[in-house]
Amino acid sequence: MKKQMITYRFFRYEGKMLLAKKEIPFEITLNARLVLDQLCYNWNKKQLQMKINDAIDAKDEATFKQLSDEYRMMFRE
Repeated sequence: MKKQMITYRFFRYEGKMLLAKKEIPFEITLNARLVLDQLCYNWNKKQLQMKINDAIDAKDEATFKQLSDEYRMMFRE
């Protein structure tokens, strides 16, 4: 897997441009992606549960069936 790199450019008032490179370790990027995925998963699940509860409260059977099918497809546990 190719390593991701950030490039910083520093300019002096006189002289040539300096280039500095800093690697982002794979573990940090993987950990950040996993945390973001978990946050999105939890948020989507909570929003869908709220919509299902609203459909139950409104006694809207068609919406409830549609949302419950969507919930089953997305969040099989």
